[in-house]
Amino acid sequence: MAKWALITGATSGIGWATAEALGAQGFSLFITGRRAERLQNLESHLRTKFPKIEIKKASFDISDRDDVTQFLKAHYPEISNLEVLVNNAGLAKGVEKMQEASLDDWDTMVNTNVKGLLYMTRGVIEHMAKRKSGHIVNIGSVAGRWTYPGGGVYCATKFAVRALSEGMRMDLQGTNVRVTNIEPGMVHTEFSMVRLADQQKADKVYEGMTPLKPEDIAETIAWCVSRPAHVNIQELVIYPTDQAHVGMVTRRS
Repeated sequence: MAKWALITGATSGIGWATAEALGAQGFSLFITGRRAERLQNLESHLRTKFPKIEIKKASFDISDRDDVTQFLKAHYPEISNLEVLVNNAGLAKGVEKMQEASLDDWDTMVNTNVKGLLYMTRGVIEHMAKRKSGHIVNIGSVAGRWTYPGGGVYCATKFAVRALSEGMRMDLQGTNVRVTNIEPGMVHTEFSMVRLADQQKADKVYEGMTPLKPEDIAETIAWCVSRPAHVNIQELVIYPTDQAHVGMVTRRS
């Protein structure tokens, strides 16, 4: 019987790379995201690269509770047998100080990074707990441990991911379900473009330094889920070598 992994936000960056990394481990893949065309491209890519695994896709908005509920109902057989859920979908919007920030940006971050993660997780872990098998991987951030100016609300959402990961581990005690919180520093993805809505500004974020690649995080996720069943990697902070801390980055001219 196929072992299934579901990845949210699979249309780019860490999500896309994670689909490849788990496909290489022989997982059948359920890829999800908002951008249907990107999902189609990823599906085609994965079918070519891994012809022996099963692949399913679904396009919906993880921040919309009704969308998630309909998705979970429509795919009950696959959801009830998931071995791995990678809660990757997430984003930052804006760098303004709180007194100047957009309420819409705050809503977007909270609804996606916190509520979306919760909606998906709630629909999956009840099955894992009953089966006494499964692994939840939450993609947090170093922003879930250390706060910085202009990032307070984004940081709050990732602090929430850390708290939720710890709470899940406690609530799932005795079920054999594992929970891992991966907390990357600077990774070169669409993250900065989404946040800043300006390609030139986004490029400057990584200027003169070597950031992490999506594949670096994907390989770490694949390593965590491949540990023996009695081993749970609870939390991992991953910085690029050029980043000593949030806001402390070595840049070369």
